Amino acid sequence: SAPSSSSSPTRPSPPPSSSSSSSSKRHSFLTCFLLSGVGGDSELAFLKEPSDVIAVRDRPLMLDCQVEGEGPISITWRRNGVPVATGTKAMVLGNGTLLIKNFSKRREHDETDAGEYDCAAQNRYGMLISRKARVQLASLPKFLSHPQSVAVDEGGVARLTCQVNGIPEANITWQKDQLPLSISDPRYTLLPNGVLQITGVKRTDSGLFRCVASNIANTRYSQEAQLSVTGKTRLGAIYQEPVILSGPQNLTINVHQTAILECIATGNPRPIVSWSRLDGRSIGVEGVQVLGTGNLMISDATLQHSGVYVCSANRPGSRSRRTALGRLVVQAPPEFVQWPQSVSRPAGGSAVFSCTASGVPDPHLIWLKNGKLLTPSGNVKLTNGNTTLAITRITPEDEAIYQCIAENSAGTNQASARLAISQGPELPEAPTGLQATALSSSSLQLIWEQPPEHVSQQIIGYVLHIRRLGEPDNAELQEAVSKTTFKHEVNNLEAATTYSIYLKAYSALGGSQQSNTITATTLGGGKTLALPDNSQEPAAVYEILLVAYNGNGDSPPNRRLVSLAEEGNPAAAGPSCNCDRSDGSMSTLLVGIHSGLACILCCLLFILLGYRRR
Repeated sequence: SAPSSSSSPTRPSPPPSSSSSSSSKRHSFLTCFLLSGVGGDSELAFLKEPSDVIAVRDRPLMLDCQVEGEGPISITWRRNGVPVATGTKAMVLGNGTLLIKNFSKRREHDETDAGEYDCAAQNRYGMLISRKARVQLASLPKFLSHPQSVAVDEGGVARLTCQVNGIPEANITWQKDQLPLSISDPRYTLLPNGVLQITGVKRTDSGLFRCVASNIANTRYSQEAQLSVTGKTRLGAIYQEPVILSGPQNLTINVHQTAILECIATGNPRPIVSWSRLDGRSIGVEGVQVLGTGNLMISDATLQHSGVYVCSANRPGSRSRRTALGRLVVQAPPEFVQWPQSVSRPAGGSAVFSCTASGVPDPHLIWLKNGKLLTPSGNVKLTNGNTTLAITRITPEDEAIYQCIAENSAGTNQASARLAISQGPELPEAPTGLQATALSSSSLQLIWEQPPEHVSQQIIGYVLHIRRLGEPDNAELQEAVSKTTFKHEVNNLEAATTYSIYLKAYSALGGSQQSNTITATTLGGGKTLALPDNSQEPAAVYEILLVAYNGNGDSPPNRRLVSLAEEGNPAAAGPSCNCDRSDGSMSTLLVGIHSGLACILCCLLFILLGYRRR
């Protein structure tokens, strides 16, 4: 018979393993095969990805997608996740660039070329997906708000404003009496958000003012507002407490952008406007300047510029002041601190990819496998907030390009790595014929086929992988088994529990692929039935109790008396009953017993129920 062994589950480490252009047809998908300019063994990577762009109606649009890597490489474009169709409207250039010949938007059919575009690059090793590029149609809708008429004392402060949301952001200028407003006068301050501030108002400032908003899509004029200047001069006016006409608004921008925090105040005497941070830190001077009489402009903003800013309007020569607060939030798109590295692993081995990104706010990480969202499975795990991707028991299906995508409200970033299965020296074949039999409530017997001699010569041992069905891989128990063992008993298991089991063979070069996974269930729990001794006295009389029980207790006993000898002739009983518990099955036991009907009955009951001598 095959050698066998028996042990309790432990968690040993397994034996070490070594790591070692297509033509354009109408309605066909946009795919371009790049056959030149690629490195023989270079990794598939993007040289240029599509960027956010604003398109003009009825004009051409181009989106870049340039890659490097081992050819042939196919480039496929998608809009909002749907493949872009080729034909007279769109085509892919030789370098992978998407050309939309006539960008359009038809309101009547709700058709538009606007949306999120990405390109997919694929070669024989896998697929990469670029960042999503947001393509918007240039537009300039009607004004959301128009300037309002205002009356100001001579020498006072006037503020006019208008608002319009354009794509791209509109450039706003002002007209007075339908003539361009002179911006050379230092009393006039124009803010990019559509605010006009006039300090030291004069009678000559009276007139009709309107906004002019323009971008690549259109030019619009707001309604006119009347600025009236009263005859009272501020030189003879009575004292007025400082008043902030408009303070800073909460603002969110990205790094390297410009922030403008408005603060304009009035009073008599004219208040002095100053700025500070609520946390007491210095605002600094680099990239910081004041526009007009008190607006704060921060150019090339950094993360350190985030904070709550306080505008103070102070009456000269006194402690009287008014304040207004505004919060500036500076965001940063994701940047990788650690990115995944390409690896080569043998079949049956393991691989770990790490990906860590920083940004404000904190980036969210997702993983793609050959351009599709990665779904964790039995051998694929994502841990530590998706920063770690672990793949165990590697199979050919796991060979792919894996991408780590970092996203936050400021932008996205991606890094990729390839998992290859190393060919290397030949590893053992996967074990076959694995079967399991329940021996008791706490043990299973496992058997498998002995491999051919040419395979067994390179095997140095086996490892059994056992875990309760439904539990994760990290709860797995492992047992190392000798290379000459093909039958193994696993003990100390839980009663009435189903286990998932597979086997791997190991050589000095590494582990085989796993055998077929099987399931086996231990026997149910209950009272352990004691077996009788192997011999009984022929002249003795035995009392047999037949008791049924379940989880609620025992039943009343059924008593019987049994004698092994014929009455008055002890010698007739012959030899003692051979009730060896190791004889085998019940049928074999009954055939082998030759001591008479009473002995057969007694022996059978002894084995099933136990006995006591009377």
